[in-house]
Amino acid sequence: MDLGTRQALRLEAIGGRFDAWLLAAIVALACLGVVMVGSSGVAQAASPYYYLTRHLMFIGAGTVAALLVMRMELKTIEKYAQWLLPVCLALLVAVLLPGIGATVKGARRWINLGVSNFQVVEAVKVFFIVWMASYLKRYSEEVSATWPAMLKPLVVVLLFVVLLLLQPDFGSSALLLAIAGGMLVLGGVNMPRMFGPVLLLLPALAAVAIAEPYRMRRITSFTDPFKDPFGDGYQLANALMAIGRGEWFGVGLGASVQKLNYLPEAHTDFILAVIGEELGFAGVLLVVALFTLLVGRALWVGYECVRMRRYFAGYVAFGIALWMGLQSFVSIGVNLGMLPTKGLTLPLVSYGGSSVVMTCAALGLLLRVSYELDRAKRQVALRRGEAAAAPAPAAPAGEPARPAATVTPLRGTSRLRQRIEPTLGVAP
Repeated sequence: MDLGTRQALRLEAIGGRFDAWLLAAIVALACLGVVMVGSSGVAQAASPYYYLTRHLMFIGAGTVAALLVMRMELKTIEKYAQWLLPVCLALLVAVLLPGIGATVKGARRWINLGVSNFQVVEAVKVFFIVWMASYLKRYSEEVSATWPAMLKPLVVVLLFVVLLLLQPDFGSSALLLAIAGGMLVLGGVNMPRMFGPVLLLLPALAAVAIAEPYRMRRITSFTDPFKDPFGDGYQLANALMAIGRGEWFGVGLGASVQKLNYLPEAHTDFILAVIGEELGFAGVLLVVALFTLLVGRALWVGYECVRMRRYFAGYVAFGIALWMGLQSFVSIGVNLGMLPTKGLTLPLVSYGGSSVVMTCAALGLLLRVSYELDRAKRQVALRRGEAAAAPAPAAPAGEPARPAATVTPLRGTSRLRQRIEPTLGVAP
């Protein structure tokens, strides 16, 4: 067996490690979610353990999905990433078809699976991020240099937005647009070119928001919810009363009053208000700190992947970081009265079957990215160690010994070119 074969076998034998900080943040948020769903859902159903039992089932299903994704090689996922775009379109169309889509509270966003309804947009978020990461890897230079390559993802996401608005689901529409824009920026798009689409999209989104009377009432009521505390401002007024009642350290776990049928959606959209009432400012600060750790570490993993030219993995990490960061920011902002009321859950913490399962799957994919990044670093270290330890070839008889070879950088390269440029998407 030659040296190259032996080295290849040693590299294949090297495994990686999942990022401990990411894993700790994910487990902590999931555990907090189980506790708070159990507490906030006691008065929301006939049985006080109804939502807790179902949430534990969804967490179990999400854990299985995450473990399956964590065992898949990223190159296998990347191989089939291009097929995820038609899958997203099929899901968004299927939910609008009679006999397939299910209507809940006037919105047609779910597919009835028998045991539970599945909200298709949660799967679309994951699939779109993977497709977008594959697209940015394949066309990184074109995205930064040409209009058509930059506009293609925006056209795709606008088609998704149209289908989502038919459900209707304005919150997820705005979230997908933000994720697409953020991934384009991190993928190396020419920033001046982005100004045109952004300037066109913002007025269009504003027009869509004010076109429906109920959306306009949400926008106006959040500025002063106590002006109509029993009407349009009812949800936010009760959420603010819950948070204010919690003060610094809360009234105690399980002692919330607002969750007793005063605060609507206490176990889903407004679960942070219950956290604020029962655990106080300290509990809210803990939630913010855990999401900050999760998003910050995900961005770091993405940066390290791009630095090692593992672009697909890096863009996947960036996309999941943007998703978790933006959705948690909106959910926290709504509960604190900083943003108008939107139907976005707090990832991993709020009750919700499809949201919990697909969030777990996405975070399993993020952990897989961290595993392959650590494995790649170990393989590079092994190669460098073997190269440094390799003995110099013996000089032929009768010739003086030659000095050890030194590595000379190629002409025109420098330490500056070896750094990651701010665009992150174009290989130097």
